[in-house]
Order: sequence, then C-alpha cells, then structure tokens
Amino acid sequence: MEATSRWAAVTAVAPIAWGSTYYVTHHFLPADQPLWGSALRALPAGLLLLAVRREPPRGDWWWRSLVLGTLNMGAFFALVYLSAQLLPTSLAATVMALSPAAMMALAWVALAERPHVLSVAGAVVGIGGVVLVFAAGIDSFDPLGLAAAGAAMLMSAFGHVLTKKWGATANVLSVTSWQLVAGGLVLLVAALAVEGPLPPVTFSNAPAFAYVAVVATAVAFAAWFTGLRHLDAGAVGLIGLLNPVTGVLLGMVVAGEPLTAHQFAGLALVLTGVLLGQPGVRRLFTHVKAGGVSLTRDRAAAYKGPDQRV
Repeated sequence: MEATSRWAAVTAVAPIAWGSTYYVTHHFLPADQPLWGSALRALPAGLLLLAVRREPPRGDWWWRSLVLGTLNMGAFFALVYLSAQLLPTSLAATVMALSPAAMMALAWVALAERPHVLSVAGAVVGIGGVVLVFAAGIDSFDPLGLAAAGAAMLMSAFGHVLTKKWGATANVLSVTSWQLVAGGLVLLVAALAVEGPLPPVTFSNAPAFAYVAVVATAVAFAAWFTGLRHLDAGAVGLIGLLNPVTGVLLGMVVAGEPLTAHQFAGLALVLTGVLLGQPGVRRLFTHVKAGGVSLTRDRAAAYKGPDQRV
C-alpha cells in the first residue's frame, strides 16, 4: 500500500500544477495568442527534459512521439483554449471531468484493465462533485465549444492510455520529452501560420512563462506519465480531478473568490471520488469483503443441521 500511495502522490503533482495554470495564465500571460502560449509552454519543457535525459527517439518512437505529442499537448492545448473561450466555465469543466470515465473505458479495451467497482463509483462521485462545484445556470451554449471540449477530453484520454501502452518499457523522462518536443513543434508551426510573430517576452511575464513551462508542463507531465507507469489508468484518471479542485482553491486563497456551501460539498465529493479509485482503498475494500465472506462461510460450517451446533 505504501508504494501505491507514493506513486499516487507523485501523480497528484500533475493535476495540482495544471490547476495552478488557470490563475497564472489569467493574470500574467497574454490571452489573445493561445497557440503561441501553448508552444512556449510545450517546446521549452520538452527541450529541458531532453537536455536532462539526452536520449533521442529511435525506431517507431519518431512517429509515435508525433502522434502522442499531438494528442496530449498539440491539439489538446488548442482545443482546451477554444472550449474555454466558447463555453461557460461550468460546462467546460464538467465535460473535462468525464476524462476518468473515458480513460477507464479505453484502458479496458486497449490494456485489458477492467475497472474496479470502486473506481467506477469514484468516477460517478467525483464527476458529481465537479458538477456541484461549478453548478450554474446555463441558458445556452455554443455547439462548437461543446465539440471542442469533448474532443479535447477524448483526445487526452486516448493519448494517455496510448502512452501507457506504448511506453511500458521506455524511460519515462525520454517519452515525456519526445512528446513535448513533437507537440511543441506542431504548435509552433500553427502559431506562426495563424497568429504571426512571436509575442514579446518581458521581465514581467517571463517568470510566468517559465513557471508554466517548467513546473506546470515538464515536471507535471513527467509526474503524470510516471503515475501511468505504476498505477492503472482508472486510478490516474481520478487523480486528475484534482485539477479543477486546485483551480477553485487557488481562486479562493489567492484571488479572494468566495466559495458557497454547495461548492465545499462538491470539493468533498471530488476528493472522495479520487480516494475511492486508489489501489490501496480498493485492496482494503477487497480484504474487508473477503473477510465478510470468510466469516459467513465459517458460520455456515459451524451449523451442522437443524438441531446440531458445534
């Protein structure tokens, strides 16, 4: 249980760091050039990890890196930004919260990881918590925004499961660096074509760019893929629900945004859902359940007949 708890803690670094990017991006980075913002996030992070590991891709990993980089970073970052621009935050967050369920289903098909009943329960509870946190009246929504959010959610879920399948024997830092470099190059080409020249990097926004690239991307994705190496996809997907929780809590602590009672209840449900899907909790549940079955069998064995007891 200690080993799985340790890997769960490592994995949690990723969604917590991703959750912090909402505040950093909103307050310190330009909002009108999302492709450049994404490229400056992914490419430097990938080059940093590549410098640390110093291992270029070989063989199939040249095209695999391009596929995974596009799924997990390139197109994903752009689609998330588009959905954030076209949808209410509540609806965008709810759609993205479906990712754990999508990862469980895809891992069942691609990796033969049959989801545990507690993982399914955790997904239901956690998604319900996200809905409660972001509950708001939605009079209308943009179909394009909904399609972008759905595509981003499915794309990342598929990309993460595919990373787990393909990267089972490769070094985690190498796989992460290759994806980030490939995804960053895709974003770089798109940014040059759509948004024009590189936006100015000043003394005021350079620390924010550095934080997003180093902490919220290089460290975060390395932690996430490390978790996928050691935990099942369902457990990792549920840990990802800490992303919106972090964003909400940072808004409360740093920006002074008040939280209502039903939002606190929603946060509690999200944390409960995350815990339900973790291997240690599942093993405890199985042990208790098995103990109950054993006790029932012992009682049955002690009963010898209508009028006979040991």
